[in-house]
Amino acid sequence: MEQRLEPLFTPWKIGNCEIKNRIVLTSMGGTDLFGWMEKHHFDKAGAHFIMEVAKNNAGLVLPGCQPVYNPMFGQWLYKNEKMYQDLKKWLPEFHKTGAKLFIQLTAGFGWSFTISGMMETLYSNKALRVVSKPFMDLDKITASASPSPNRWSDKVPSRELTVREIHEYVDAFAKCAKLLKDAGVDGVEIHAVHEGYLLDQFTLKYVNHRTDEYGGSFENRYRFPVEIVQAIKGACGKDFPVSLRYSVISKTKGFRKGALPGEDYVEAGRDMEESKKAAKYLQDAGYDMLNCDNGTYDAWYWAHPPIYMPENCNLEDVEELKKYVDIPVVCAGRLDVRTAADAVSEGKLDGAGFARAFLADQQWVTKLMQGKEEDIRPCILCHNGCFNMCHYKGVANDQALSDSLNLARCAVNAETMQWTKHFIKKTAKPKTVHIIGGGIGGMETARVLKLRGHNPVIYEKNDCLGGTFIPASAESYKGKLRDLLAWYRRQMEVLGIEVHLNSEIKEIEQFGGNEVVIATGAVPRTLRKVPGHEKMIEACDYLNGAPVGEKVVVVGGGLTGSEIAYELALQGKKPIIVEMKDDLVSQPGVCLANSSYLREWFALHKVPVYLETTLEKVKDNAIVCQSKKKGKIEIECDSVISSAGYVPMPLVQKGKHVHLVGDCVKVGNLRSVIWRAYEVAMKI
Repeated sequence: MEQRLEPLFTPWKIGNCEIKNRIVLTSMGGTDLFGWMEKHHFDKAGAHFIMEVAKNNAGLVLPGCQPVYNPMFGQWLYKNEKMYQDLKKWLPEFHKTGAKLFIQLTAGFGWSFTISGMMETLYSNKALRVVSKPFMDLDKITASASPSPNRWSDKVPSRELTVREIHEYVDAFAKCAKLLKDAGVDGVEIHAVHEGYLLDQFTLKYVNHRTDEYGGSFENRYRFPVEIVQAIKGACGKDFPVSLRYSVISKTKGFRKGALPGEDYVEAGRDMEESKKAAKYLQDAGYDMLNCDNGTYDAWYWAHPPIYMPENCNLEDVEELKKYVDIPVVCAGRLDVRTAADAVSEGKLDGAGFARAFLADQQWVTKLMQGKEEDIRPCILCHNGCFNMCHYKGVANDQALSDSLNLARCAVNAETMQWTKHFIKKTAKPKTVHIIGGGIGGMETARVLKLRGHNPVIYEKNDCLGGTFIPASAESYKGKLRDLLAWYRRQMEVLGIEVHLNSEIKEIEQFGGNEVVIATGAVPRTLRKVPGHEKMIEACDYLNGAPVGEKVVVVGGGLTGSEIAYELALQGKKPIIVEMKDDLVSQPGVCLANSSYLREWFALHKVPVYLETTLEKVKDNAIVCQSKKKGKIEIECDSVISSAGYVPMPLVQKGKHVHLVGDCVKVGNLRSVIWRAYEVAMKI
């Protein structure tokens, strides 16, 4: 192991509980041991994931949060004792790994509960609201510290939680913790004075306007989490460890208004001064650890950092907080392992929290210890598989129901949390399979085919593997995407897959009756009806190095166009975005943490954005547009980049032994490319 990393592999204690190393798997919805958004049961998929992480040298493992009151079906978590018995039977095998297990318990979501269009319909229709109440009581699920709109929807408001309900929650925490202790769990974590969830809503002055014992003064605002830890200690004993998921600073300007890194703003939530006081107060109340990051659902990119956020974005604040408490402090949020090791070595941090990295590769800690870092499949911070809760103007959470019910899957690893659907099954009849196209889709197909025992052969028309993922990963901030591309190229070498570069295939008859996979991707949509369209630079051409001037119009404000505009601004150029729709990144599958960062960054840095605006003509030094609000307008510029989307371009449409993968089937995102490639490879 690299010497610099050694501090991460030293023991530490949470209360009297010794943890073998400093690597902490922090909770993610969907990795729960008692099910997620479904009737309570011991969840085999969650248990499989947790066991894999434990076997691969994580020190402390935190499964996904368990609401003490289930949002679906209205169950109290302590009432199904059978699942605790199932957990008890499973735990001895878990503990053989040497890892420790803390179960994260949550009071719920309050106004942060992710409302979908279907839920808006259920709530808005009085009859449906009554009928749906037994399985989804939105009035109870969304209740908050004070009456409030919902983060995602104005159609489903939050009412004030009653004192009686608060006491019911406190009692439920104690009962659940006692059942977990009796089952053999090493500790619990309370979720959360963190990220603007329900307990945090009580602590935050811009949310909590109560005048009873749970509002007003500092002590009243923090009373709810204090009563919870006291009740747990009363039921389980003072030595039973209780951690708290904690946001150091809210990074929030107000409701639905986040504060970006480096922004000068007035904090509406918890600032550092209050945080120092609160952390000490919560420690004295009985909490044994603080598991920290920053942010709220109003500033979601702090707790769920997209690729645009700086690495180690929360570390400085967590290190500062540690000076004011005597209990262990963990930091999470786009944390670099070497920086974390340095912080532990210097006594600035006790544990290093990682989450999505384990979705991409459950073995990454083992590989790190063995000096095989280049074999770690990297998380690219896309949220496409794990957390694609999407929001733009005019919609609530625009996310497929299957995604809402199955969080914690992974765009770059089709197997994660889908082991009964996606798994390597050896073939009894090995075949030579010809793959036309060496992009991510082609390489994933080849990788899975090889692992199954087939002989895949890749034909790529260019001089290197990668296809459109090369320009897609070209922006300066997309190092993680370039890491993934390097991982795929290495897999081709490690697995000994035959690759023919500079080999353009125009017809497939030469392969006879052999299986053929078409992975030729898509081509840019050309705005041929626009006079002067030939003056535009296509997005991929720009990303591949085509020069542009100082003032650049980007036509298309979807994810690709917005990321290009962001890159141009980082380079010191002056981008202008022209978009036909009424919002930027107005597309399903892009997490609000990602899209809100871009929208707010453009607003902060005064990047001109023309929404509901259609391109009509491209001139030498300007474009002419039709704006819904301003009519015909002319925008001066030096260059115009076209980011109008892509059109599937398969080499052939169908055939007896022909299979299509990637964007040549339907233009999607990296998740759709990798998952379909995996599935096609499994069927051959």
